[in-house]
Amino acid sequence: MQKALTYAEVGATREGPLPGGYDHVFRDVRLGEGRTTYEKAVDGLFHWQMHRAAGLSVRDAPGPAAPGVDVTLRLLFLSIPCRVVYTIDEPNRRGFGYGTLPGHPESGEEAFFVVLKDDGEVRFQLRAFSRPANFLVRLGSPVAKQVQRYATNRYVSAMQQVSRG
Repeated sequence: MQKALTYAEVGATREGPLPGGYDHVFRDVRLGEGRTTYEKAVDGLFHWQMHRAAGLSVRDAPGPAAPGVDVTLRLLFLSIPCRVVYTIDEPNRRGFGYGTLPGHPESGEEAFFVVLKDDGEVRFQLRAFSRPANFLVRLGSPVAKQVQRYATNRYVSAMQQVSRG
């Protein structure tokens, strides 16, 4: 039996405004240029290379990111269980969003997109909403926000590395 997601706004990172009552994260950074850079970035994203390059261990992922795939990320002593809730597969925009499962320190959703612009520029976009999942995390909210910023910066650096091959 599949565990339920820990939030109601499933898919809200796909487009449009993010739901209220959560902290929001937006990042949009240049990775480089051209179809080769785009393909390397997409492959690295969907095969969990971004997460590994960001310093996380990836457990339980049976393969590439796809709707319904559960993955447990680990950082030191933290277990970070997530489920891929959707993928985007357009000619010049690919990515996925995953949501939090019970045991995750936060409650919410995070999405990662690789975009090939008309002028050949390749961009990495991250959209997320989250809030503490329990009282202890709420108590450490300032620290949790710093950890989120750190993780986001690590994802950006990792995608820059992955897109270069």
